[in-house]
Amino acid sequence: MAEAHQAVAFQFTVTPDGIDLRLSHQALSEIYLSGVRSWKKRIIRVKNRVISGVYPASPSSWLFVVIAILATMYTRSDPSMGLIAKIQEHLPVSQISTQCQAVVSAVVFSTMLWLLLIFTMRLCLKQLLSYHRWMFEQHGKMSTTTKIWVALVRIFSGRKPLLYSYQGSLPNLPVPAVKDTVKRYLESVRPLVDDAEYERTNKLAAEFESSLGKRLQWYLKLKALWASNYVSDWWEEYVYLRGRSPIMVNSNYYGMDFQYVTPTPIQAARAGNTIHAFFLYRRKLNKEEIKPWLLRSAVPCCSYQFERMFDTCRIPGALTDTVQHWEDSDYIVVYHKGRYFRLRVYQAGRILSPREIEFQIQRILDNSTPPSKGEAKLGALTAGERIAWAKARQEYFSSGVNKRSLDCIERAAFFVVLDDDERGMMADNSPEGLDRYAKSLLHGNCYDRWFDKSFTVVYYKNGKSGINAEHSWADAPVVAHVWEFVLAADSFQLGYNEEGHCKGEVDLLLPPPQKLNWEISSECEEQISRSLAVAQALADDVDFHVFSFREFGKGKIKKCRVSPDAFVQMALQLAYFRDRGTFCLTYEASMTRLFREGRTETVRSCSSESSAFVRALEGGEPADVCRRLFHGASEKHQQLYRMAMTGAGIDRHLFCLYVVSKYLGVDSPFLKEVLSEPWRLSTSQTPVQQAELFDLVNYPEYISCGGGFGPVADDGYGVSYMFLAENLINFHISCKHSCSDTDAHVFGSKIRAAMHDLLHLLDPVYKEPNKERSKAEVKKDK
Repeated sequence: MAEAHQAVAFQFTVTPDGIDLRLSHQALSEIYLSGVRSWKKRIIRVKNRVISGVYPASPSSWLFVVIAILATMYTRSDPSMGLIAKIQEHLPVSQISTQCQAVVSAVVFSTMLWLLLIFTMRLCLKQLLSYHRWMFEQHGKMSTTTKIWVALVRIFSGRKPLLYSYQGSLPNLPVPAVKDTVKRYLESVRPLVDDAEYERTNKLAAEFESSLGKRLQWYLKLKALWASNYVSDWWEEYVYLRGRSPIMVNSNYYGMDFQYVTPTPIQAARAGNTIHAFFLYRRKLNKEEIKPWLLRSAVPCCSYQFERMFDTCRIPGALTDTVQHWEDSDYIVVYHKGRYFRLRVYQAGRILSPREIEFQIQRILDNSTPPSKGEAKLGALTAGERIAWAKARQEYFSSGVNKRSLDCIERAAFFVVLDDDERGMMADNSPEGLDRYAKSLLHGNCYDRWFDKSFTVVYYKNGKSGINAEHSWADAPVVAHVWEFVLAADSFQLGYNEEGHCKGEVDLLLPPPQKLNWEISSECEEQISRSLAVAQALADDVDFHVFSFREFGKGKIKKCRVSPDAFVQMALQLAYFRDRGTFCLTYEASMTRLFREGRTETVRSCSSESSAFVRALEGGEPADVCRRLFHGASEKHQQLYRMAMTGAGIDRHLFCLYVVSKYLGVDSPFLKEVLSEPWRLSTSQTPVQQAELFDLVNYPEYISCGGGFGPVADDGYGVSYMFLAENLINFHISCKHSCSDTDAHVFGSKIRAAMHDLLHLLDPVYKEPNKERSKAEVKKDK
């Protein structure tokens, strides 16, 4: 085959006259350009490490310090107070002149002084970033102390930071006192239990605090002194990597495409633009040109999760999985109709143009080669139980052609699926279209995704797209960041021609994508079938409902002087109480990226204040009483959120104490009970991080549907929501069909009603639109 000849640098044959060596100049050229590209990346990485290593100073400031010291020496003054002379005495070089020795000594002293100044500036910045009182001040009212603090942070932050410039200056996550954590825990469970149960829990907590808790805390503080973050490594290992159940639905999450528009209906063209945009993002990531995320334009957040975005795969193990990251891959792996293809995205040292990628994708779509034996549903191994996948990987994929093909998938930049279905908002605008779209992105057919890859991009037949991400390496905001960039670049930077194809020219001599080869035994096929059966049962059990709440959004809520997030959380508490007649332990994810290597913390949204408000509203209390209780509950929620963000949360601390107890081989009834409590309402807000990339004024229809995840508890709900512009909120609700007490559509209707009721409470002149229709919809859903 022609492509096979171009894949090697030379060929040789043995003849009676000796060895006939025939070089392939095209292949040698490719190797040379690939080497040049690799060395350029190494140089850029070294340069960026130097720049980030000396931040908040700059490499050029070294020259300024050297010149300043030499200038003062020229005026016959000694700024070193004798240190330069001491250095000169101990110089190992004696052959050079005394004047040269003095200059060398001055340069050495200047370098030491420069490094000391960098250390001092970084230490000052670290101390400044440990101040969090600004977060607890009323929005729009900044104290004098905070104003001075903001000015100092900007002074010590330097200019034009790279993505990882702040990493060395971020403070470590503090370890809360056991007494404080236990107190906050007891407050969080008070509205969920009766008096007798609360008294029992109180006794367990007091016993733990006075005895075992002190011992466990000592070890945890020791770890906090040694490690960058006392939570993150254990959280990644024990919550994600040691889980033996399927990661499909249970761990992975998804993100959707634009809601109301499809930039092009041509599947290959959409893939061409967005794949090119992904590699543009990776190039910016490698050069650290992505701006660090700053809260209130001043406070930096940790960026370490970006490091493993591309070229990363989760590897199954018998006891625990691992996350493997490789150097930059120049290819992706594409799945279509049961076949796997290796598609090179670099040619002659450059990224293929969108039009060229479209051309290559179309080649795959037009390829009629049937799948190899056992190849079509091979991906089901990544969707089933982890132990079964680990054993199968060791037994059937540890050598030969299977190992080479599996290595190709795992080392790829990311994974691409060309789906034959059509998804998204259909022409009839039926709400079921988004529900099917969500389920397709979350689990697909259980075998046509590679759930172990850091992320999988799905392209549908009608031009819609979406993303499925593995959770262990990073949290949703990191994946959302690249997804926002790709969607914006696709529509507002790259664009399409009048026919809907990508712009640019095509090199028709591009080697076609290579189909991966497999030798799947009958025993391996049986394991694939077993994994598929497990995954299919899990996928069939998932109930999903995605809807857009268009009646009002964060703009109207802010006019009522309420946090939009707190408003939605109170609506969820009200909806759940109406749905189940009780309250439940509620999980809302917040981030701890104000600290080095920070990930997430839990906000326990169901509080005594929120339950008191809901009971008052449902009990027919006067409106002014309900309003007062609502504002109290909202303020409490904001307080809990701020405390979680600043390291004073509950659950990560208790989790780490539990891990220490397991290492020590001691049993804690209190910790065991805390970590066994089910989260029947798991919620998360998807933030919009790069609104400046989208022109919502002129193109308001270019808004994302957001994303979602599967239910955490078998008898609970998973709710993700996203505020878009000023008048739209998208909700993604998941639960399980196997639980007779949960129904995603019914719960969605109750959320709608709760949102309207809360706004009517805060703004009595507000009237819910289409009231009659909404009631009919609720009745129909029931």
